[in-house]
Amino acid sequence: MSEYLSLLKYYRDPHLAKALRIKIHEIAKKIDEGIMIMHVCGSHEWTITHYGIRSLLPDNVEVRAGPGCPVCITPATDIDDAVKLALDGIVVTTYGDMSRARGTKMSLEEAKALGGDVRVIYGVQDAVKMARREPNKQFLFFAVGMDTTAPATAFEILKGVPENLSFLVSYRYTPAIQGSVMESNVLGIDAFISAGHSVTITGLKPYYGYFLNSKKPMVATGFEPIDVLMSIYMILKQIEEGTPKIENEYTRSVTWEGNVKAQEVMEKVFDLEDGYVRGVAVFPKAGFRLKDDFNKINAREQYGLKDRSKTSDEYVAGARCGEVVMGLIDPPECPLYMKSCKPEDPKGAPMVSQEGTCWIWAMHKLVNVSPRCRR
Repeated sequence: MSEYLSLLKYYRDPHLAKALRIKIHEIAKKIDEGIMIMHVCGSHEWTITHYGIRSLLPDNVEVRAGPGCPVCITPATDIDDAVKLALDGIVVTTYGDMSRARGTKMSLEEAKALGGDVRVIYGVQDAVKMARREPNKQFLFFAVGMDTTAPATAFEILKGVPENLSFLVSYRYTPAIQGSVMESNVLGIDAFISAGHSVTITGLKPYYGYFLNSKKPMVATGFEPIDVLMSIYMILKQIEEGTPKIENEYTRSVTWEGNVKAQEVMEKVFDLEDGYVRGVAVFPKAGFRLKDDFNKINAREQYGLKDRSKTSDEYVAGARCGEVVMGLIDPPECPLYMKSCKPEDPKGAPMVSQEGTCWIWAMHKLVNVSPRCRR
C-alpha cells in the first residue's frame, strides 16, 4: 500500500507538473500553428477537467474529448430493445449509468418505474449469479462498453452460463473508432491521446495501420495528471521535430502486443462488424457481435430482435450530444446544457454517465475552459 501511495504522489506531484508546464510552453512557442489533440476516454476527460490541465496549456494547444464514453455511444435502438424486454417480463441487468441513459422513448430506469425488472449490477458475474439463483426467470445482460469490459463477458461465456441468461451485446472496439478519426481530416485533429485501459487490452499493434495512413502522433496514456501532461509534451515534441510516431507513456501497463490472453478470449466469443456510434456515424469493424456458436444465448436471436444498431437514431430534440461526443463543440455550446439538461435530470447520455463530458464539466462547475469557448 505504501508503494502505491508513493507512486500516486509522484504522478500528482505539483512541482513535476509545473516543470512539465514550462516544457510544454517552451516547445509550443516553436510551433506556429494551433495544435488540436483528441483523447478518447472519459477517464482522461475527468483527469483533465478535475486537475485544470486545460488552464495550464498555451493558447495554441487545445485538447478535445472524443468518443470515449461507453454509455454516450451506445445506440438508442439497443437501449430500446433492452427496455422492450424489461417490459415484456425479462429481468434486465446492466450498469447504473447505463440504466439512466434514454433510448428513443425511455430509459431502463423509467422502464423499471413502469414495472419492469431492471437490476443494477457491477459486472457480468453478478448477472450470472442472479440467473443461477433464480432459474425460473429469464435474465438478460445488457453488455455495453468497450474492449476493456468485453473480455470479462467472453470469459464468463466460455466458462458456461445458465440457460436462462442471454446477452444483448453492444460493445465497441476502441482502435477502430479512434483509427477512423485518425484517418479522417474532417475534425482537424492533429494528434491523439489513447485510452490507457483500452490499449492495455488491445496493445498498440492494432493502431499501426491507422497511423501509417494518417501519420498523426499518438501516445498511449495513463490517468494521472502527470501522465496527461507528459503525453501532451511527447506529442508536441513529435510535431516540433516533424517525427510523428506511436509512443507509449503508460509503460507501467501498456505493451505493443497488449493482453494476449484477453484478446484470445474475445476472439473465441466475438466477431467484429461495423458498429454505430450514437449520434455520430457507423465505424468499420467497431462493433462486437456474438459468434454463431453462441446463438442460444444471443438475445437478438432468442427474442427475434432486429439489429438496428447501424441505423441512425437521435438524441433529445434540441440537444447537440453527438457533437459533444465527437469533440466538435464543448458542453456549454449545447443550448440544453445546465438548463433543461442537468446531472440531476439528464436529457442526453453525455450528462448521464460519469465518463460523459457534460456530466464531468457540470460536476466541476465549468463553463469556459477551452480556447474555443474563451474566444
